[in-house]
Amino acid sequence: MPGVVPGIHVFADADGGSTGTRMAGRASHDDNGENRTKAMKLSDIADNPGSRKNRMRVGRGIGSGKGKTAGRGVKGQKARTGVAIKGFEGGQMPLHRRLPKRGFNNIFALDLVEINLDRVQQAIDAGKLDISGVVNGEALVKSGALRRERDGVRLLGRGEIKSKVTFEVHGASKSAIEAVEKAGGSVKILAPKKDDAAA
Repeated sequence: MPGVVPGIHVFADADGGSTGTRMAGRASHDDNGENRTKAMKLSDIADNPGSRKNRMRVGRGIGSGKGKTAGRGVKGQKARTGVAIKGFEGGQMPLHRRLPKRGFNNIFALDLVEINLDRVQQAIDAGKLDISGVVNGEALVKSGALRRERDGVRLLGRGEIKSKVTFEVHGASKSAIEAVEKAGGSVKILAPKKDDAAA
């Protein structure tokens, strides 16, 4: 039957009121012992009252309460569309200019990609990282441990390294160097790339 939810029925009492829903295959009896069932239609399904509210349609006549100027006051810049007066405080010195400047952006800073020891060990255990040679940024990207090298790699000390690995990176934390050397490996800190050094 079109428009009927299969397997769900609404049971009505003798007065025609709904007494609840039951899955198909179960019956509900009234006082006379008769089965009274009514199929539930898709059009009967509705959200809770008040859960959905229509938006206010402005500019549709004075009887709506939001006609004529549509809640924007009278005239002027703010009554027009496409206007955003952000940060303007009526001529008063705005907040973003009252507060003092602090710090600076270092245009020579290197954008190093960080990787922890546990991530390196995970790549080694999976057989993706070859540790027979030097492990540098290119090898880490090739193994999938890193997505890109950027200005270099910085090694961090989270986790544990069990294998003997020779690293060549642009930076390393003190704990990472100690862990690598404890496992029999070594860490060589590379100089910044030539383009950055020349800048």
